Amino acid sequence: MSKKSNVFPIQPLGSRVLVKPLEQESRTPSGIILPETAKEKPQTGVVVAVGDDETIKVKVNEKVLFARYVGTEFKHDGVNYLLMENNDILARFVA
Repeated sequence: MSKKSNVFPIQPLGSRVLVKPLEQESRTPSGIILPETAKEKPQTGVVVAVGDDETIKVKVNEKVLFARYVGTEFKHDGVNYLLMENNDILARFVA
């Protein structure tokens, strides 16, 4: 069973994982609109691609929880991504 993503043009190396962060709502439950500066950094995301290390426990398309302020942020085709070490992922969401 291969963990690699054949769709995404960037393939992480080793124990790295590529995650697309999920942005938080721009509106509070009471309806107040939050400016960009008031939003917290996202800590959840969806795995887009994984490296070739056998110790990686997450798979492509899994929703994960990761430590705050980790990884290397970059943009590809106008979308923000995080490239992080496998160890920076704290948990995965189970359905």
